[in-house]
Amino acid sequence: MNHKLLWILCLGTSIWMYGQKNIEFEEYDLDNGLHVILHQDNSTPIAAVTVLYHVGSKNEVKGRTGFAHFFEHLLFEGSENIGRGEYSEIVQANGGALNANTSQDRTFYFEILPSNRLELGLWLESERMLHAKINNEGVETQREVVKEEKRLRIDNQPYMSFQEKIFREAFPGSIYEWVPIGSMEDLNAAQLEEFMQFYKQFYVPNNATLSIAGDLDIEQTKAWIEKYFGSIPRGADVVQPDFEMPALPTGGVRQTVYDNIQLEGLFMGFRTPGQTEEDAYAISMLAQIMASGQSSRLYKRMVDEEQSAVQVFAFPFQMEKAGMLISLALANQGKSLESLEASIMEEVERLKTEPIGEKEFQKLQNQLESGFISSNSSMSGIAESLADYHTYYGDASLINTEIERYRKLTPADLQRVAKKYLTTDNLVVLEYLPAEKEAQL
Repeated sequence: MNHKLLWILCLGTSIWMYGQKNIEFEEYDLDNGLHVILHQDNSTPIAAVTVLYHVGSKNEVKGRTGFAHFFEHLLFEGSENIGRGEYSEIVQANGGALNANTSQDRTFYFEILPSNRLELGLWLESERMLHAKINNEGVETQREVVKEEKRLRIDNQPYMSFQEKIFREAFPGSIYEWVPIGSMEDLNAAQLEEFMQFYKQFYVPNNATLSIAGDLDIEQTKAWIEKYFGSIPRGADVVQPDFEMPALPTGGVRQTVYDNIQLEGLFMGFRTPGQTEEDAYAISMLAQIMASGQSSRLYKRMVDEEQSAVQVFAFPFQMEKAGMLISLALANQGKSLESLEASIMEEVERLKTEPIGEKEFQKLQNQLESGFISSNSSMSGIAESLADYHTYYGDASLINTEIERYRKLTPADLQRVAKKYLTTDNLVVLEYLPAEKEAQL
């Protein structure tokens, strides 16, 4: 599901009113199972080459977490035909840009290149899939890179430990118990053979989607794809792990966290269904109503009127098999976390008991539609959306039609979903307090 929901409202709405042009594409499978999606747009001389591997932190096992994120880094180390450190240099020397990201459910690589360098991008990704260099030197280098990333982005950032803590409490004993950064202890304990086995198991053509969008000749692109990917051996079939929502104690889970912070913070996570479930669309709208932007209910109440919070947000964190509606608030000086929680829960109860008015509901629909359009306004965005829709929904054509799933929602649907999921028995609460308060206990 597409969750890039905040964009220029009037622009997106006007585009939709006059009819968004359908995104045309062609898709097929190679004999080795690689799924290929091609979108041709010759208006700009660029092309986005992307590969989505259906492997994320949920495919790891307890005791060896962090592997998928580690491989996001490791697969830039080079290949049998690309020297260490040369991957990025090659792309940049040819006027392109590249990056990758990892989630609980996928690992995604992309290059954005001048269209006359499309063949280069295909060769680079085929090297990553077939000939990645996995040796002690690369593994040890990337262990240190990942450790430094964790120190900079999580350990030394106020409040950022909430990610690990809220998932651990919300999904205990399940595939979503840990986050993609994983455990440094697990990565340190892993042996080279374990990394090689992970690569062999998951980074195979039949567990990947090659999605290309931009200024391309379809037949020539197909020929290059066959040239560079057709001979890569099919791997063993990848079976995605089962998931069953774990039970929480009656009344949910509450934890106090002492951190190097000045302002007390409240993090609340209501567990929600996976992104392909019908109710997930209503969850996105509920988060938008609660605290997405300065005109949202919580912002107007807690920041503008009560002045109990300096910041308040809500957003849906949706994964393949589960999700959370996360709300967070930073307390104003002299304001208690209890008062913040009371305000949030009162607004949650309003969602359950009072139908959303027509004007507010139409505003939500407009915001969602504009975000849907804007996310497909670049070649890389289109390629990524096509790959996502194929991987998670089995239907890449949702790039043109998914907005209808939002449009058919009614205020009654939002009330029903709020009653079902926004309950205290389904809630994890983290109270962040300054570290000095722990010393006073």
